[in-house]
Amino acid sequence: MIDDIKAIFSKNLNVLMNRMGANVSDVSEKTGIPYSTVNDWKNGKKMPRGGNLQKLADYFHVNLSDLTSESSPTNIIPVTPDNMVRIPIIGTIACGDPILADENIIGYRYHLRDRLPKGQTFYLTAKGDSMEPKIPNGSDVLIRLQNDVEDGEIAAVLVNGDTEATLKRVKKQGSIVMLVAENNAYAPYIVTKENPARILGKAVGVSFDL
Repeated sequence: MIDDIKAIFSKNLNVLMNRMGANVSDVSEKTGIPYSTVNDWKNGKKMPRGGNLQKLADYFHVNLSDLTSESSPTNIIPVTPDNMVRIPIIGTIACGDPILADENIIGYRYHLRDRLPKGQTFYLTAKGDSMEPKIPNGSDVLIRLQNDVEDGEIAAVLVNGDTEATLKRVKKQGSIVMLVAENNAYAPYIVTKENPARILGKAVGVSFDL
């Protein structure tokens, strides 16, 4: 019986996420619920308790029963051309070129307009396992353009003479700035005059195809 409830909830959660263009990171960030917990719910491994269930209902603008009953969820924001925004995916970056120059764009993802953060945004494809498990290899990370981030936030950063964009957690200790990977196998990158770095923007979401 419990497994059946988990399966029903998981199915409804996936329907809501897909129809609203939300991923696990989006739900986690907007509700304050840990990424791993949302991921377990999405995969049918666990069921949320009352407080978190209400947070999900508020986030998706649905009733509690829409998350737990076998009927299809209601009150879902329809996906139409009018409420979708085309966000560029950045590939290689030529030295000196503006980040959103046409030659740097390798594709696009579509995002619900009212779910986007304020400001100019773009996607950057994660390469390698340095940010796993937080950011899987090959996933597209939504970046909001800004030239600085708070201590501990993940950012897109230009290194190697402004020719390579990398995703790292920015750590600040006094005058020292370090770019830190989530994967402990990678050593921190310490920003110095000899090893400069320039922040492009803050990571605000992750999207990937199964």
